[in-house]
Amino acid sequence: MHVSFDPWSPAFVADPYPAYAALRAAGRAHYFEPTRQWLIPHYSDVSGLLRDRRLGRTYLHRFTHDEFGLTPPPADHEPFHTLNGNGILDLEAPDHTRIRRLVAKAFTPRRVEALAPTVERLAAGLVGRFVEAGGGDLLTAVAEPLPVAVIAEMLGVPESDRDLLRPWSAAICGMFELNPPEETARAAVRASVEFSAYLADLIAARRTDPGPDLISALIAAHDEDDRLSEQEIVSTCVLLLNAGHEATVNATVNGWWMLFRHPEQLALLRGDHDLLPTAVEELLRYDTPVPMFARWVLDDIEVDGTVIPRGSQVALLFASANRDPERFPDAGTLDLARRDNPHISFGAGIHYCLGAPLARLELAASFGELLRRAPGMRLAAEPEWKPGYVIRGLRELLVEV
Repeated sequence: MHVSFDPWSPAFVADPYPAYAALRAAGRAHYFEPTRQWLIPHYSDVSGLLRDRRLGRTYLHRFTHDEFGLTPPPADHEPFHTLNGNGILDLEAPDHTRIRRLVAKAFTPRRVEALAPTVERLAAGLVGRFVEAGGGDLLTAVAEPLPVAVIAEMLGVPESDRDLLRPWSAAICGMFELNPPEETARAAVRASVEFSAYLADLIAARRTDPGPDLISALIAAHDEDDRLSEQEIVSTCVLLLNAGHEATVNATVNGWWMLFRHPEQLALLRGDHDLLPTAVEELLRYDTPVPMFARWVLDDIEVDGTVIPRGSQVALLFASANRDPERFPDAGTLDLARRDNPHISFGAGIHYCLGAPLARLELAASFGELLRRAPGMRLAAEPEWKPGYVIRGLRELLVEV
């Protein structure tokens, strides 16, 4: 059952879905020695374990590295782990509860709704220039700059500094792949130090001269006598950028690649733009931009009679769960009109993606502008996939307008 499951294989990265189907057919929990993880491929199990408090993104709120049977990370990686470990993605209660509550006071639904005109303006500008150029690489021309520009505007990053953000974020996210090489770790550490220092200066400026930006709102957010520390604000800002650009960028280019591969569905969408809301959800389900999320087992769990002991790591296979025919009728069919679509591309439970409404807003804006301004957009070259099992995306997507 593991023959076709090879997360380092270009063939697997290009089309992992047959391997996921084989895993689902073979059972509900499989130990995969190369990554020392338990693979969980079924929707019901993935959805349930995302909400199970016996699992955690970290174990350090309950155990030391030694108590958990693991080697501490190298000391020279500490800047990365300090940055990553103070963001809500990698925290558990009570720290997660406290920080998410304070962040939610600043990153409100009203703030996201108020961003809609900004997102639409930025998308219109990027797509307009793209169309005038006759096309090109959709990834670098539209998909990448849009979420970075939106987050930069939210944070109040000056336009002259925005080119710094994407390289920093890409370097940091390199550490989320399986067994990253030392060169990747050094780049992530360097980016963590530089990005943290930049944000510290920005925070200091907002403390003396607050504005309508998110950093000012994070500084002001309080609950009785409790406020976010500077490190917590820095880590929150970096998390918003990393999650916002990696997942949204890949959802954009992966989604268009799937549309080009399903011309009848693309024609349906071009003929009825009112399908856009369900189309965005279906594209997120059908080709999940973050195919796997890991959790540590803090107390023994059982999956279909298989005991997974404390100290293990489970790989929750989002991409497999989103194609599980037990939950999605015709799961292997791209259906842009699909209504019953509880995909888990944004996670579930306490770690459900805080930025999901913003991601949906950005995806609707960029897809909508391209459908309106480039109705005849077509593929110019077969794309290649970047290596990646945790974060999955194309190297480029060349199109003609």
